[in-house]
Formats: sequence, structure tokens, C-alpha cells
Amino acid sequence: MAGNNKGTYNTKQSAEILKFMQDNGGKHLTAQDIEDHFRSQGINIGAATIYRRLDRLTSDGLVNKYLIDDKSPACYEFIGVDNCCSGTCYHMKCEDCGKLFHLSCDEINGFFAHVRMEHGFVLDPKRTVFYGHCDKCASAKAGT
Repeated sequence: MAGNNKGTYNTKQSAEILKFMQDNGGKHLTAQDIEDHFRSQGINIGAATIYRRLDRLTSDGLVNKYLIDDKSPACYEFIGVDNCCSGTCYHMKCEDCGKLFHLSCDEINGFFAHVRMEHGFVLDPKRTVFYGHCDKCASAKAGT
């Protein structure tokens, strides 16, 4: 009997994780962000459960997983059944605050096409990150 309750509980946890990801579509979240959210709500969902569910959502194509660099944890973004920016979603990461931004730009699409045609190399948009400083951090550095 306890085994049946546990299975129901895990199903409920999976549904809660999916709903949280849907409610935060377009945001980049780490597994720790998700665990912290549920903990703040008094809901105990372990890290292993969160990682397993994120892996499943990623393999199902509902979530994109981004590995930005060796210093940052993987982040996840709910995209639903449509792929982010039709599969050409790039990112910019602020080196000061660490915020990750989407970048969808026809000019960059042209650059990727150029690299493929002229240099025989296909770049992976899900792993392409441009580093720099967001407007807020750049303004703070400039003192404006």
C-alpha cells in the first residue's frame, strides 16, 4: 500500500515541477532555483527528483537545457512543443550579474549561415553564448 502512495506522490511531484516550468516559460532556471521555490512553498521535492524530471522534460522536447560554461550550473527553460526561436535561439550572458538573455536576430542567423557555407562548420545555437555586459551593469560601471 505504501508503494502505491509513493508512486502517486512522485506523479504529483512531477506534475508540480512541470506546472512550475510552464508558469515560468521563457525564464532560465537552475535545478537549485526550482528546489528553492518548492522549499519556500513548504513542498519537499528532492534534487534527484527534480533532475530526473528535468531530464525527462528535456528528452520530451518540452524543456531546453543550456550548459553555458564550466562555472555555471545547467539551466533549463520551458519551451513547450515549439522549439525556442525555431531552433535558432542564441544567448547572451552578462559577466557581471550572470543574467542570461535570449537573442533572436536575423543578422546572427546570417552569420551562422556564413560560417556553415564559407567555413564548413555548423554552430550549435543551444550552446552559443555571447559574453558581455547587460545594459544595467554597463551603466552602473560607467556611473550613469
